[in-house]
Amino acid sequence: MSLDLLLRGATTVDGTGAEPRRLDVGVRAGRIRYLGVDARPDATRTLDLTGLVLAPGFVDIHTHSDVSLLHDPAGESKVLQGVTTEVVGNCGFSAFPVHGDRRAMLSDHLARLGDPPTTPDWADFPGYAGALDAARPAVNVAALVGHSALRIAAMADPYGPAGPRDLDRMRHLLDAALAAGAYGMSTGLTHTPSALGDTAEVTALVQVCARHGALYATHARAAAGRELAAIDEAIDTTRAAGGRLQFSHLALNDPAYWGRAADALARFDTAAAVGLDVAFDVYPYDASSSALIQYLPPWVQEGGSSGLRANAADPGWRSRAEEAVRGGFFGGIPWHWERVTVTAAGPHRALAGQSVAAIAAARGERPERVVLDLCVDLGDAVQVVLHYRTEADMTAFLAHPLSVVGSDGNALPLAGADLTHPRAFGTFPRVLGRYTKLLGLPTAVRKMTLAPARRLGLTDRGLIAEGAVADLVAFDPGAVLDRATFDQPRRAPAGIAVVMVGGQIVVRDGTVGAARPGKVLRRGR
Repeated sequence: MSLDLLLRGATTVDGTGAEPRRLDVGVRAGRIRYLGVDARPDATRTLDLTGLVLAPGFVDIHTHSDVSLLHDPAGESKVLQGVTTEVVGNCGFSAFPVHGDRRAMLSDHLARLGDPPTTPDWADFPGYAGALDAARPAVNVAALVGHSALRIAAMADPYGPAGPRDLDRMRHLLDAALAAGAYGMSTGLTHTPSALGDTAEVTALVQVCARHGALYATHARAAAGRELAAIDEAIDTTRAAGGRLQFSHLALNDPAYWGRAADALARFDTAAAVGLDVAFDVYPYDASSSALIQYLPPWVQEGGSSGLRANAADPGWRSRAEEAVRGGFFGGIPWHWERVTVTAAGPHRALAGQSVAAIAAARGERPERVVLDLCVDLGDAVQVVLHYRTEADMTAFLAHPLSVVGSDGNALPLAGADLTHPRAFGTFPRVLGRYTKLLGLPTAVRKMTLAPARRLGLTDRGLIAEGAVADLVAFDPGAVLDRATFDQPRRAPAGIAVVMVGGQIVVRDGTVGAARPGKVLRRGR
């Protein structure tokens, strides 16, 4: 047997949680076809990885690269970390399905992801997959169907209650996308219009996922005093629908709940103990990030950016909106304005890096007026980081057996003016460099490879085994570390030596090459 490439000398961590071992890995036609020690199989090319750890490529189970990979198919922020598969369609967002009359509405909604505007010229998952494949991404992409996108496509008024016909149309669109190879559905229950769907609506849609054996991922219905109730709702919905739950970016964002990680985890343990298929993902930072408009009360968000601008022309409406913002976010979580930092504000680049408290002080205005002004003037273009979490809670979630790692970040170029959240550039090396003492290397790798792959239903990725696709990453265990910070987020990590996608090298010694072998993956194919 002749190999295309032989990787020699590495310490191999295979993704299963097994202890590292010295093992040579041979690749032919994009798959692993040889595992051995000290043999000399024929190979067209040999790569010496002595001193490095070889692991499966990282599967980022929670990303928002839905349109960023269309703008930047090289996906530098992710491939430089060792990510080889991106899971898009999270938090209720997805670039499909598309209703022709509401294309602009979906485009406006997608702008909340922080990317340049994109107007879909496709109608469904196969059309989106075709557009993404044509862009030739460096990484593989697995897609979920977003609940907000379903509402926008199925309902004449996505910001209203769903009637029986609306729900039938959503179920039909979801069924078609899953049959075409989408991996599941997501909700974004703090993002309108997904947030306007009640539990009965969500349960009916999760039942469609359950019939397909597909995943239900939820950005839960967070609200003041509901951190634990949000977990209960997600688990209860999954139980009622017979589905499989992936609870997105588990965190305690309400200061009243800081330090109560054990109470949150007990709910997952109880659900798993009675046989429910539940898990959650975590990113290793004590701060979150999103569009600022998300934190406005749902009634203020109705109609998207254009609706906000139109309503704000009424002084009475604007006064009521300011008062509602002053009362806190997500139904009353108190604002600590110094903890809210603007990372992007469209043309107002000088605001990036400043807290809302600092901007308000410089303008001599109340913070709630500044927030509303920014959202009215710039819509979804305003992105913020909220330092509303604790390291202790995060590490408790990360260490739990049911957790996997997901960045919640976009695939982005290193060059760029916006600050963004460092998770987009540092999540996976951060786990390897800072948390392997907590987790142990085999467990850390499993949480980033085989465990998320199995959550999705990927059977030939996420592990080093004969026949598996050769998505691989080699790193220096003594040097690997994230270098992205909140002040300088667009920095490549250290210690990632080689990244392969489908047997082709896409990163070598910290440099992204010309190869872009990624493709859109389809469930069951």
